[in-house]
Amino acid sequence: MLTSAPINLKQLAGQLGLSSSTVSRALRDSYEISPATRERVQQLARQVNYQPNPIASNLRSHVSKTIGVVLPQVDNHFFASAIDGIEEVAQAHGYHVLIYLTHDQAAQEKTVASFLGQGRVDGILVALASATRSVGHFDKLRQRGLPIVQFDRVNRLLDTATVTTDDYGSAYQATEHLLRAGCRTIAHLRLTENLSISRRRLQGYHAALRDYGLTPDPELVLSASDTDEANIASIAQLLQQRPDTDGIFATVERLALSSYHACRRLGLSIPQTVKIIGFSNMEAASLLAPGLTTITQPAYAIGQEAARILLHALTKRRPVLASQSLELKSELVVRGSTGGA
Repeated sequence: MLTSAPINLKQLAGQLGLSSSTVSRALRDSYEISPATRERVQQLARQVNYQPNPIASNLRSHVSKTIGVVLPQVDNHFFASAIDGIEEVAQAHGYHVLIYLTHDQAAQEKTVASFLGQGRVDGILVALASATRSVGHFDKLRQRGLPIVQFDRVNRLLDTATVTTDDYGSAYQATEHLLRAGCRTIAHLRLTENLSISRRRLQGYHAALRDYGLTPDPELVLSASDTDEANIASIAQLLQQRPDTDGIFATVERLALSSYHACRRLGLSIPQTVKIIGFSNMEAASLLAPGLTTITQPAYAIGQEAARILLHALTKRRPVLASQSLELKSELVVRGSTGGA
């Protein structure tokens, strides 16, 4: 069977008595081909030193070697770190990364999804916009065979893998930290009720309050506005209406920063009058006055793991399954905003 001339896919298939498509899938370790057939194909390919034509292969399979990353924003330290993790894994697999911004708008997210559905990318990593209520636009792409992995901001109704942090446990830990620091009237600042992270973090906040004998007060739960100035005004209004508020749990970074501005606008000292904790990966958190106590998410690792799940699906020709979902641990870092060092 050995030959000195280069052998192409059709000739390899002929020697094996198989179709070219079967041989092609076997060479890519596709789960659709039995292990015995994959081994037989790959063994002969090694014997005859078969070298695939990458250009022809890409044309046949419509592979772009590109993945799309759909983000609500980039002026956020969490997403900046996640992108670094994604790019590291993608580059190691020979894939390019294209980033698409939704600016936290559901309509823009649908437009991006429609664009990506035109064959621009081989797979998608997505963190949903806070305004997104339905994920039908991504579910249509998934049903058409485009692999999708959600990370951080996810919707469980989209039947695919997710990579998140332990939102419930981290929110419980953040609230408990404020309670142990002496707070009894704790405001909860969230993005929106639409997202899984918002619901899970609210549940963790409520559970901690109840475990410490406190009844959750819906007046202390505030959803974010579209702009930082609007958030500052809303937080300041809450603090004026509820002067007994002695703690703030901000579930996203920008709401923690808006809380600082609101307290200073009202002349409230941090942490003497109001203690603040927030989810944040901001490197400058320790440089704020006082330093911000944070729940620091493993953003880089979340990006890596999301990319690994997607690239495994692409390189092995396997579907992305919800059972592949991962939940990574976050870390409490105590600083001056809650009375720490």
